[in-house]
Amino acid sequence: MSVLVLTLAVSAACCLGFGFVLQQNAARQAPLSDFLSPRLLLDLVKVPRWLGGIGLMVAGMVLGAIALGQGEVSLVEPLLATNLLFALALSRRQTKQPLGRQGWAGLALLAGGVTAFIVAGEPRGGTAVSDPFRHWLIIGVMIGLALLLTTYAKRSRLSAAPVLLALAAGLLYGVQDALTRVSGQRFSAGGLAELLTGWQPYAVLALGVTGLILVQSAFETAPLRMSLPALTAAQPLAGIVCGVGFLGDRLRTDTAALTWEAVGLAAVVTGIVLLGMHPAMPCGADRSEPTRNLQPS
Repeated sequence: MSVLVLTLAVSAACCLGFGFVLQQNAARQAPLSDFLSPRLLLDLVKVPRWLGGIGLMVAGMVLGAIALGQGEVSLVEPLLATNLLFALALSRRQTKQPLGRQGWAGLALLAGGVTAFIVAGEPRGGTAVSDPFRHWLIIGVMIGLALLLTTYAKRSRLSAAPVLLALAAGLLYGVQDALTRVSGQRFSAGGLAELLTGWQPYAVLALGVTGLILVQSAFETAPLRMSLPALTAAQPLAGIVCGVGFLGDRLRTDTAALTWEAVGLAAVVTGIVLLGMHPAMPCGADRSEPTRNLQPS
């Protein structure tokens, strides 16, 4: 594993984790009438804390894009999942909560799971699949699942909505990461003209904006511990599926390697859930009132 890719991916995770906490601090005060509406972004853009969180998220996405250009999606995605460690670190500073057994167990499982997956799978590059049907099938399934989850979230509103929206956003962000890598390859091959003549960069933008609305709606309606674990777990899984499915990423497929890869991913998801449900994670706003007015902070 390249030290450059490791540094870039972990730096991206740090920016993403800090950014998510700042965004949720602001989004939890947004009016519920903005739920799943672009108006939510228009309201939040007036809040300096949210803008700071978005700035960090954009920085994280840029660093992640550079990491994806240097390494395989199947390698970078598990490293990006460590953003939850940085989110918990900032949250602990705000809430003064100790880690406790749950926190240490989550840290060990997340770090150990990422290490086990990378060591066992040995992600490496290969030849991208040229069959467009396979591309569109995998992308279509991911977007279709995200649409289905969003539909159910809209019906359930404040009950299961935050988890469903976060899962949907994670799926979209996983596809976005894969298409970001394709866009980088097109730019490297033919410059700006080659990049802008493809559909991928426009899809990256559309997925990013849609995912942002879903995430902010999830942050708006519940504590961070309900949404961030689902987002953090879904994104790397979707990215790995895209990486192996049509980008040509290769993983070891012998029985022992597959077993440890599965164990590693299971440990990552379990660690994410434990950390995301930690008491240090910021609480949501009181939603007994129909709306709240955003105040700059």
